[in-house]
Amino acid sequence: MATIVFFSIRRTTQTVSRRCFSSHLKAPATARHTRLLFSIHGLSSTLLPETRWFSRGTSMRFLSHGNPGRSTSGRIRKGALALSGAVAVTAGAAVAGLLANADHFQRAQMATKVSQNEEQEGDIVERCQGFMSPPVTDVNVLQGRKEEMSTKMEMLIMETQAEFCKALQEVDGGTFKVDRWERKEGGGGISCVMQDGKVFEKAGVNVSVVFGNLTEEAAKQMRSRGKVLKGKDGKLPFCAMGVSSVIHPKNPHIPTVHFNYRYFEIEEEDGTKQWWFGGGTDLTPVYIDKEDAFHFHNTLKEACDKHHPQYYPEFKKWCDRYFYVRHRGETRGIGGIFFDDLDSPSQEEVFKFVKSCARTVVPCYLPIVYKHLNDSFTDEEKDWQQVRRGRYVEFNLVYDRGVKFGLATPGSRIESILMSLPLTARWEYMHEPAKGTKEADMLEVLRNPKEWV
Repeated sequence: MATIVFFSIRRTTQTVSRRCFSSHLKAPATARHTRLLFSIHGLSSTLLPETRWFSRGTSMRFLSHGNPGRSTSGRIRKGALALSGAVAVTAGAAVAGLLANADHFQRAQMATKVSQNEEQEGDIVERCQGFMSPPVTDVNVLQGRKEEMSTKMEMLIMETQAEFCKALQEVDGGTFKVDRWERKEGGGGISCVMQDGKVFEKAGVNVSVVFGNLTEEAAKQMRSRGKVLKGKDGKLPFCAMGVSSVIHPKNPHIPTVHFNYRYFEIEEEDGTKQWWFGGGTDLTPVYIDKEDAFHFHNTLKEACDKHHPQYYPEFKKWCDRYFYVRHRGETRGIGGIFFDDLDSPSQEEVFKFVKSCARTVVPCYLPIVYKHLNDSFTDEEKDWQQVRRGRYVEFNLVYDRGVKFGLATPGSRIESILMSLPLTARWEYMHEPAKGTKEADMLEVLRNPKEWV
């Protein structure tokens, strides 16, 4: 399969005339053939590995060939950097030389620079053609209520699922199993899972859109601040939707990543509707790499900063507090951002913020995957990965609110809820790494969260 990617590169030292050209690059044996076209706003003055790369706020088009049953065109959202094979981009011999050393990716500032003027979303039917599956809600229904927030959010989570799955398939070479399911109480979901791939031991990207009636007790599970919601005869009509993903790579030098973005709407006894958004993205490495951590956090920070300067610092702290394994006295990973019950300043403004965050999932993670794609590892490093996965399981089963809510919701699909668990894990009695080792360094970071940006 060939992939066409449009990039924008900007020169900061002087203005150059815009020019376009195409180049063919033969990828390493581990990657598929890639064709790249560039829209050059100007090249860096040196075109050396130290060049700072940006994903700009211009529109990009992604065309994939050879995918039967799927549209040949789909939108890659502003700031979503598409990477293919073991290299990202080339512009003749100079740029090819620039990117031959993938270890320099971390010097990039692949911020999700999105214009404050959001683009027109386009026709719903056309957008649906690029999804992994038709939406949970009938397309005609979505067309008829396209201005409602529930429709906007369902389209966003479907697009996020499709873009992330396609990016993971490109690096792994495998294919996601697409599993549609229905909930008899109302709604359903689409689970995309890839197991035993070349790169990913288990990769899952789920979408769920469910509705019906919640008990007041179940509703309490949905709000962390304990707001009282009054239902009729103890029941609350609700709709809940979201996209969630957990990726467990085989190589211990490629981190596990998790993200989740969701929307809730509840109607109270008097007809008043309560709504809120939640979500976040976090990274769980097995070994600490400071440049990976900077890239990941900086990408999230720049997405947050264009909405409010306090979003990143506040949601970063919230993430460190939330993903904390209390009985171990350590965080699950090196964090990212996390927020819940977000219902101000306005529904549209919060949605724009959530959309910016959702569009960081490819550019904040895929460069790290490509960087470590061919890293060698020892049996001891694999064992340490298994131990850390055990801690991941402990958090998800004991503390995670999403898992608790799913298990408490009538008609929930257990397979999709427990998709976040790794295929393999390990629990060793009284395990403690030796002082001065890389494993001990990782544990120190988990016990004392750091500021990465």
